[in-house]
Amino acid sequence: MSNINEQLAKAMESDSASHQYLTFQVHGQKLAVEILRIKEIIEFGRITVVPMMQQCISGVINLRGSVVPVVDLSARFGQGKTEVNRRTCIVILESQMAEETQVVGFMVDAVNAVVDIGADSISPPPQFGAGVRTDFLRGIGKVDEEFVLVLNVERLLDFDIPSDLEEVAAAAVA
Repeated sequence: MSNINEQLAKAMESDSASHQYLTFQVHGQKLAVEILRIKEIIEFGRITVVPMMQQCISGVINLRGSVVPVVDLSARFGQGKTEVNRRTCIVILESQMAEETQVVGFMVDAVNAVVDIGADSISPPPQFGAGVRTDFLRGIGKVDEEFVLVLNVERLLDFDIPSDLEEVAAAAVA
């Protein structure tokens, strides 16, 4: 895990960060998110379940005093809940939602690596066969003879995440 976080830190410092992506696995698929959106990667730990949330929100975590919602990407893709194992991680990222920055965690099966994908190596999303709704994708990139689905984070998070999460989480724990 620390090796990936080191790669992440180096990538964010480099000039080519705009072409770098973090790759990870969800339900057997290789996915990617722009490195500039990633804040950190943490080990899977205790998640507080919040009642009356969408099925794809596993709950919330306390990240250094901030309440962060955790989205189970496998559930968001309609592929069932993630089966937690020793490689399961939470990728913490920032997204612009309703003109404010929202910090959200994505629960993933495993984190792979930081890779370079040039803009010319990203094609429009496939219209079928990706296993993920095409509106959740920015495109499909090619890395070392392998295809990687590049996610459209704003579209993935286009559902109601309550703004009073801290109050809801406190009520759930009480």
